Amino acid sequence: MAKKNKNKKEIASIKNKLVNGELIRNEDALYINNPDYFLTFSDLEISDGIDIIENIMILSNNYINFNRQNEDDDLTDVELMEITEEYKENNAIEGGYICQRFDKEEHIINSYDDITVITVISNDLEVQDFYNDLKVVNSWKGFENAKLNFGQIILLNHAFSPKLLIQLYKIATKQKARFFESLHFPIHINNILNNEDFLVIASNLPEETLDQDYIMEIGLDITNMEYEDDEVDLKEFTQRIEDAVVISCEDALEKINLSIGILDYLVSEGILIKDVIEVGMSLLEGIEESDELKEKLEKQLLKSVKDKNINALLIGAIRMEEDFNKGRVREINLNEKLVHFYPDQLIGATIANQIAGTKALLNFRRYSQSKPGILYGLGPILSNAFAGLIAGCMTKILDE
Repeated sequence: MAKKNKNKKEIASIKNKLVNGELIRNEDALYINNPDYFLTFSDLEISDGIDIIENIMILSNNYINFNRQNEDDDLTDVELMEITEEYKENNAIEGGYICQRFDKEEHIINSYDDITVITVISNDLEVQDFYNDLKVVNSWKGFENAKLNFGQIILLNHAFSPKLLIQLYKIATKQKARFFESLHFPIHINNILNNEDFLVIASNLPEETLDQDYIMEIGLDITNMEYEDDEVDLKEFTQRIEDAVVISCEDALEKINLSIGILDYLVSEGILIKDVIEVGMSLLEGIEESDELKEKLEKQLLKSVKDKNINALLIGAIRMEEDFNKGRVREINLNEKLVHFYPDQLIGATIANQIAGTKALLNFRRYSQSKPGILYGLGPILSNAFAGLIAGCMTKILDE
């Protein structure tokens, strides 16, 4: 049993009336109560897959950990059920439930006539100022321990069959995955994305099943209920489900103010400013390396990366390398020896020229051919792009 009872104190709650139910949110939980029952299909931890319940419950990890017997042991389904039951008792919640633990319960509600999407957000990331207008995504937990999860509860103001709910669950799951894949997040952010998300599809029960005489005589036999499957245009409804999922995800990202910039892509490629500075210093001739020179190079690098033209060229190089490496372009295979294939050199030369004019092209060739430091470990396109960046910046500061 739970060892503590946090809920004995008064906890402020936010309530939202929904078309089919009420959403209650406080620091310990988010749950949706529908005394007229939901028929659900879900991947929640406490669920039979298909359930007839009155409560969809999302408990915070903080609440669960506070009420555990031993936080060092793995949480079992039995222990989660005990904590949930106690939460229900302390908050006078009646009826059956499905349940999920989640790191945080920040949420948004999107309503589209007969479709309501509640997106529950767990986010350990923040966009921090780095230099002038340059920003970078960081986490106070470090990216190895950070989380970025978007759980979704989709309420349908229809009485659909379990078969159709499963079909809509698959559609929503695929659409959500396609949406986040289309964002092309940097790999270190993609690695923590939606590893602990969830999805619930919930519809009403047919009205006749709510009659107590009907229940006493027939029981809640979901296989023989009268559903509304044939009353909707499935193709049109599917499209609206897909649109609702995408818009809700977009709004959730806007709520947490998550945006991606050039420094985030550099981090994902393992490129740190200090490593780029070391490369710049490595081919000095007739000039002594100094902290002052390194500081000037760092400022010039950040100034150049901020330049929209250079920013676009670097992003283009990153995307091009990824597309070619993953075989997304049929005609180009980087594993083959490609004769007269010069986009990598053109990008590098263009970046160098953009920063310091034609004088930088000689330095570009030196860095491109020698490939010192991190340049050696990069692919051909990125290696030349950063050779151009370094060459341009070095030329610029040495001419000042």
